[in-house]
Amino acid sequence: MVFNLTTLPESLVPGDVGYDDAAQVLFATGRPAVIMRPETRSEVADAVLHARRNDLRIAVRSGGHGLLGHGTSDGGVVIDLGRLDHVVVLDADRRLVRVGGGATWGRVDEVLRRRGWAISSGDTAGVGVGGLTLGGGFGWMVRRYGLAIDNLVAARVVLADGSVVTASETRNPDLFWALRGGGGNFGVVVDFDFVAVDVPSVHFGEIVYGPVDPEVLIQRWRDAMRQAPVELTSALILPPAGADGAATVTFCVTGCGVAAADSVIEPLLGIAPVTRAGIEERAYGDVLEPGHPLPPGLRLFARNVLMDNLHEDAIGAVERFRQASASTSVIFRSLGGAFGEVPCDATAFAHRDAQVMVLAMSMAPSDIAARSEAALQAAWADVASYGGGVYLNFQGSGSGEDLRAAYPPATYDRLVAVKRQYDPENVFARNHNVPPFTERTPERPQDRQSGS
Repeated sequence: MVFNLTTLPESLVPGDVGYDDAAQVLFATGRPAVIMRPETRSEVADAVLHARRNDLRIAVRSGGHGLLGHGTSDGGVVIDLGRLDHVVVLDADRRLVRVGGGATWGRVDEVLRRRGWAISSGDTAGVGVGGLTLGGGFGWMVRRYGLAIDNLVAARVVLADGSVVTASETRNPDLFWALRGGGGNFGVVVDFDFVAVDVPSVHFGEIVYGPVDPEVLIQRWRDAMRQAPVELTSALILPPAGADGAATVTFCVTGCGVAAADSVIEPLLGIAPVTRAGIEERAYGDVLEPGHPLPPGLRLFARNVLMDNLHEDAIGAVERFRQASASTSVIFRSLGGAFGEVPCDATAFAHRDAQVMVLAMSMAPSDIAARSEAALQAAWADVASYGGGVYLNFQGSGSGEDLRAAYPPATYDRLVAVKRQYDPENVFARNHNVPPFTERTPERPQDRQSGS
């Protein structure tokens, strides 16, 4: 296919210098027909309209960390937002910050740390603000300040007809609801307005445990976190069964002095024999991992489930899964606190009753990827039966069944209705006062803005 690109954003097509690198994201390699790199909202609109005119599927890339590789495509248009990486303080008194849809959380930290501010965000500096936010946005301050979406007050979105709208509680509120956890399939978000929090520093550290029964350790960690103040967020990490390595707890304490932070983590020190422990005061941005590409020839697989109650039967299912999946690490992430104070229907991320997220991650050679993924899924089914949903950004499969599992039925149906409203035919009809082009069944909502 030959394109006239003279009036479009800077673009790469197969054969251009740099195309091969630009066609890759962290977990996937594609062969898009064209990769566009807009620098303005209007250029994003041009890219969207170009894709519509040529009937090409759109993939939107913010950070490119999405596990399902949604930041690239085969034969479609990739809209790479990397040049829309602005971070601007709009109102210092309110700590109101505008962040470009192509910015990374490391870029956000570069600007905010000068003021002692932060935004509750992910774990990795290279992760894109766009993908992480649209999926919900777990981070190391989730119990104190909620998800990234809980600090979002507005967004500007390029719709399917190229128009730009603001979504907020008062303007296009249905779209604003959907953007907060519904993924990126409602338009291209070119920037986000967040209210930052005043966090000059946090206390961050790791506890390494000696030999201990994994089920006992999980139970004791669960009990400690049930009683923990909201200032403490932690993750219990179990290495693959039979592998060298110890169980660890990584933790972040927000808004406490050194002595208070020590007292907050003290219960975690008593749940099992400790071989090493340390706590340091850091800027929040220094908590974010730099992120590294996968070793050549390997694929990463992941599954997750959100549980309202990590009871003994669920813990037993996790341990059976670990024993059956020898190359898989399991991570438990504590929730509650501010995360659970938001009503379940206030945002498209509806699992506010969850007390823990259980995440399984495994790597396997690419040449046996399909077989390894199928085995992981089969072994995971028992664990998943104890949960009530999943976190979209750690979704390991894009199937319709897995997508439905990401939302309660009422939330899913509402997302479909919003998707129908913002489908290309209907958004054009509404904005141009003409009948819709066709009546069609809306696509399932899904995460097309990578970077989670």
